[in-house]
Amino acid sequence: MSLTRFDRLVSLYLSRPLRRAGWVRPGAWLPILMYHSVSSDLEEGVGPYYRLVTSPQRFAEQMQWLADLGYVGLALEDALAMLVNGKLNGSRPVVITSDDGFRDFHVAAWPVLRRHGFTATVYLPTGFVSRERKLFRGRECLTWNEVRELRRNGIRFGSHTVNHPKLYGMSWSEIDSEARISKERIQQELQEEVTSFAYPYAFPQEDGLFRRTIASVLRERGYRSCVTTVVGRSQASDDPLFLKRLPINSCDDRALFEAKLEGAYDWLGPAQCAYRQIKRSTTLGRSHPCPEERHTKAKAE
Repeated sequence: MSLTRFDRLVSLYLSRPLRRAGWVRPGAWLPILMYHSVSSDLEEGVGPYYRLVTSPQRFAEQMQWLADLGYVGLALEDALAMLVNGKLNGSRPVVITSDDGFRDFHVAAWPVLRRHGFTATVYLPTGFVSRERKLFRGRECLTWNEVRELRRNGIRFGSHTVNHPKLYGMSWSEIDSEARISKERIQQELQEEVTSFAYPYAFPQEDGLFRRTIASVLRERGYRSCVTTVVGRSQASDDPLFLKRLPINSCDDRALFEAKLEGAYDWLGPAQCAYRQIKRSTTLGRSHPCPEERHTKAKAE
C-alpha cells in the first residue's frame, strides 16, 4: 500500500473519527494551504502525495468548498495577527500560499480567488522572476510587472530564496545571502517591506541546532514569519518562523480536503519527524555536513 493511500486511510478513517468523538483537545487553529502550480500537467510517474500540481478545475472546486464551509482566504500576516491576538471570534480564516512564483497563479488561480474575495501569499524565488519571462522546472514564471499587478489587487508576496536551493547542508553565509538578496529584490520591485519567507524543499524539523540558527538568520534579516513544509495546521503558540502547512494538489477531493482543514491530517507531521529521527540515528554516512560541521564552517567564514 502506498504512503499516499495510507495517509488518506489514517486521516479519514482513524484520525477524523477520533477528533469528532472529542479525543483531541479543541483550540484555535489556522490552516495554511500549500499550493505550487495550478495547471493541467498530469505529473506522470509522480505519486499522489508528492505531486505539486492542482488542476484549474480542482482548484476552483477547492475554493468553492472553502466558501461553502465559511472560510475566508486571508493574507498570512492578517490571519496570524487574528490568531495570536485571540480575535478569531468564531471566524474561519484560511491562508492560501503558493510557492515558486509560477505564471499559472496569475492565469488560473487569481481569477478564482478574486471571485470568492480571497487573497493569497505568493513566495518568489527571485532568480526566476524578471522583466522577461523565465522558466523554473520547465514552467513559466511571473514577471515583475505581473507581480506588481497582483500586489495592487491584494496579493501578498514573500521570499522563497533566490535560486531555490536545498538550504540544509549549505554554509550559513550562503543561506544568509539567499535570504537577504531575495528579500531586497522583492522590496525594490514592490517598494514595500517584505517580512515573510518560505523554506524550499523538506524542512529538517528534527535538527534542533539548524532550527535555532536559521531562526537567528531570518530574524536578523527582518523576517517575521516563515512557512515550512512541515505538515499540519498552526496555532497561536507556534513559533511564527516555523509555521506548518497543509500540502494540497489535485488528489485532494472534498473528503480529504475537509479532513485536512479539520485537523485530521495533523498527525502526519510528527510521524514524518519521528521517521527521520530514527533514520538519522541509524545512518552512518551523511550526504551533507552534520550540524556541528556547518556551524563551525559558518564561524570560520
